Amino acid sequence: MAQQFLDVDDYIATFPADVQPVLQQVRETIHAAVPRSQEKITYNIPTMTRDGHRYVHFAGWAKHVSLYPVPERDETEAGSALAAELEPYLGGKGTCKFPLRSPSRMS
Repeated sequence: MAQQFLDVDDYIATFPADVQPVLQQVRETIHAAVPRSQEKITYNIPTMTRDGHRYVHFAGWAKHVSLYPVPERDETEAGSALAAELEPYLGGKGTCKFPLRSPSRMS
């Protein structure tokens, strides 16, 4: 059975020392973008919530950090710009994969 995490600190602590600051930065960026957000472990990965609703999960992997779900992009200029910026990182339906190191090392 996979390890069960008590909280996000517990989750982050299981990663190598060079990956922990990356996950911590993702965590802090999400909190900065969504004030008064809370966090918990859901599906055995960090989950950010606000007002009782889940809005984003993140997970560390061997070569990348994933964010789930990626929001639908709208047809506005801003939505098109976001879609173009995210395109190299899309890793499946509703998932973005950001490489931990250089893009050439991402699987």
